[in-house]
Amino acid sequence: MTTAQPTPKIAILGAGLIGAAWAALFQHHGADVRVWDPHPDALAATPKRMTKPLAQLAEAAPDAGPLGSVTLCETVAEAVTGADLVQENAPENIPVKHDLYAQVEPLLADHAVLASSTSALTWSELSPGLQDPARLITAHPFNPPHLVPLVEIYGTDADRIARAEALYRGAGRVPVRLNKDATGHIANRLASALWREAVFMVQDGIADVEAIDAALVNGPGLRWSVLGAHMAYHLGGGAGGMQGYLAHLGPSQERRWAALGSPTLSPEVQAELVAGVTREAAGRDIAELEDTRDKALIAALRARKDAPHV
Repeated sequence: MTTAQPTPKIAILGAGLIGAAWAALFQHHGADVRVWDPHPDALAATPKRMTKPLAQLAEAAPDAGPLGSVTLCETVAEAVTGADLVQENAPENIPVKHDLYAQVEPLLADHAVLASSTSALTWSELSPGLQDPARLITAHPFNPPHLVPLVEIYGTDADRIARAEALYRGAGRVPVRLNKDATGHIANRLASALWREAVFMVQDGIADVEAIDAALVNGPGLRWSVLGAHMAYHLGGGAGGMQGYLAHLGPSQERRWAALGSPTLSPEVQAELVAGVTREAAGRDIAELEDTRDKALIAALRARKDAPHV
């Protein structure tokens, strides 16, 4: 956050894994953060939950400036009143979210944005819970949200979207807008399409889990960390760019699309997926795998700071 601007006031509703990461992110970037959770034990555990994300942010983004403040709030009103952004992280349950919105909406400042971190629900499903649906945006982060910069946004009020985008950019995020409401937003649709084919290749016996993951990480995954899918094919067309690629290789691309499969998560396929990731994990538990992932993400983020942008 720049010192020339007023300190952003951020309300975090729900102090689970995602909420604690949001709180750490905004505190790291200098915001006034207020956290509320309906469960007192979860609220009390928030500072401990934030310790690891804050340490990782200090390593990944050491030049963010002075830390902001964090206040644990016993009531929704204490957290929300005066907030610029209310980041809601309630369970993926429409009635639960609607009940929370009924408490939050009367407390919102005129300029405030109510943002849902929802990954599975759409704006169209959530907005009927509000008297003024334009107050709401969906703002889906990618896990872990304090390290992965993406925030996918959909809403109907352009001014509120712009204000939210400015706050997310101030916290080092990369907001992208959806032009229409869509299940899975953008990135989860892409990820689901890729995993669908990865599962099909296991089901069809094309390759095992470890080979598929290694092929992705050491091939297109590396390229996709610096190029989007469309830009990658633009460069794949050589001097002719995308137009040249479509003219010369479009038919072969359509043949590949036609060969893609439709897997089923049968008991046999599920067993092979579980066995495959167990072999790949090689005895490491979830916590160790998460630590390895996060260290790699931090290294990648620091490398990207000095990398040219396509």
